[in-house]
Amino acid sequence: MDAMDDSSTFRVGLIGYGLAGSVFHAPLIAATEGLVLDTVVTSSPERQRQARAEFPDVRLEDSADGLWGRAGELDLIVIASPNRTHVPLARTALEAGLPTVVDKPLAATAADAEELAALAGARGLLLSVFQNRRWDNDFRTLHKLLAEGALGEVQRFESRFERWRPRLKGGWRESGDPAEVGGLLYDLGSHLVDQALTLFGPAESVYAEVDVRRPGAQTDDDTFIALTHTSGVRSHLWMSATAAQLGPRFRVLGSQSGYVKYGLDPQEAALREGLRPGDPSARWGTEPESGWGRLGAGESPLTGGGTPVPTLPGDYPAYYAAVAAALRDGTPPPVTAAEAAAALHVLEAARVSAAEHRTVRIEVSA
Repeated sequence: MDAMDDSSTFRVGLIGYGLAGSVFHAPLIAATEGLVLDTVVTSSPERQRQARAEFPDVRLEDSADGLWGRAGELDLIVIASPNRTHVPLARTALEAGLPTVVDKPLAATAADAEELAALAGARGLLLSVFQNRRWDNDFRTLHKLLAEGALGEVQRFESRFERWRPRLKGGWRESGDPAEVGGLLYDLGSHLVDQALTLFGPAESVYAEVDVRRPGAQTDDDTFIALTHTSGVRSHLWMSATAAQLGPRFRVLGSQSGYVKYGLDPQEAALREGLRPGDPSARWGTEPESGWGRLGAGESPLTGGGTPVPTLPGDYPAYYAAVAAALRDGTPPPVTAAEAAAALHVLEAARVSAAEHRTVRIEVSA
């Protein structure tokens, strides 16, 4: 898309109004200067009523087919529908000449992600993946500590998304059908791997344990991935729905000190409660001092070791602000399809590793 002037307003078509669409994308789009939520696509009458109540001026469509006939009236498509639909919808949007944002994971395979990236590149269109966890409060704080050299040379990165959900909830995310791209490896693992690669660069080898723990479960709900980065850092990543005791969100060990952080970024909970960025009463993305991580060496943070590190505010709105800037100025998107493909190479290797009980090497592009 050609660069446009600062006064440009970009009209957004949002496909899907489940959890991702209604809790994350729609509120963040609406809160972004330069973006306007023009159309919501959902076949559910209940979700259509919800969308209309929350955004009275929004247009409603029963299917994505309603968007393609008026592609000239839209400037951006956001795909927040079930994982199995990501690739065909993104391909159709790009072929219609529309810049596109896709919720993670972009695809089930790195090959499909690379094909979409090539299509977007050939047509000169933005294609970005919604990796909102790069703007979590703890991740932003860790990124700052690393930039300052506060840990020395990082040796081991431990990262967890753990939950205690011993009973199944149902739905496509827990389906055993490979076409659904369900399970925690591709759900929470998409975030954990993306964060590790963003911080420490490409992975050269992957070891994984992928387990199905809960009675009646059809896909992985307790998974571990170990990465060796070309930089020498080792990343240990846990994702679980069956963790009766939750570990630290981050435990990062360096040659001079370590950083340990418990608890989750507050932005998802705030969005679920109906709070919105820009609400002065919300103090968006902030957490109390009791939630701060600790930096130090030689003693557990749970017994007072280390120094509290103020947590930077989480900033999910920054993602769509960067998308708007990319549409307006032609700058790179905040998360590229190539980065998504790199993470998918790791997730595919993790599947092979777990199935064959071996470490899998990844060919790293020069």
